[in-house]
Amino acid sequence: MAQSTTGTSEYLNTYTTFSGADIVASFAGVSVGELSGITFSVTREKAPIYTMGSPNPRSFSRGKRGIAGSLIFTVFDKPALYNVLAQNDNGNQLQYFTRTHNVLGGTQAGTGNLHRGISEVGNDSHSVVKQVPYYADQIPPFDITITFANEYGQMAARSIYGVELLNEGSGASMDDIVLEETMTYVARELGPMYSIGESDAEMANLASAATDLSANIIRP
Repeated sequence: MAQSTTGTSEYLNTYTTFSGADIVASFAGVSVGELSGITFSVTREKAPIYTMGSPNPRSFSRGKRGIAGSLIFTVFDKPALYNVLAQNDNGNQLQYFTRTHNVLGGTQAGTGNLHRGISEVGNDSHSVVKQVPYYADQIPPFDITITFANEYGQMAARSIYGVELLNEGSGASMDDIVLEETMTYVARELGPMYSIGESDAEMANLASAATDLSANIIRP
């Protein structure tokens, strides 16, 4: 017996959920397929204000807010952020400035390399040069866009703005069948999760959706 299309559309219009398999994340406009997990948290300082004659607080003062989280990458045959660095190298979007003596030596720049050699920047230790990062903490701030799309055609997105990477760590063991790399970060702002329609998704790829739809984002 054929199912009623009316009943099916009722469920499609009512229930909207996503899982980790429905998520694609882009860093600085580049989709990162190695990402297997992402967390974020928002904390804020709030202190009670007391006055004489009452054991209970009269009010609460609000202080600084902190936004932080972690990134978990699956390690293949390259560093987790290799594609982000390589694809943005020509546009100089992810390069940073440093002294010559801080540049990692012994490696010549070429296809597949993330850093420059000493011979390319000279031997003057007082000069300032532009380099491609070879540590995660050297990467300039970037935005992370998380897009959701399930099998019913329902879509949503949220963004993390001004991400600064702090720590990175990895390891290997005989008991590990999958190698992972973990990074922690702090951010300037965390955008809310909002639903997007098919027309919104068709007008741009997943990386540029947050920029094109920024007018619909409620900024804190």
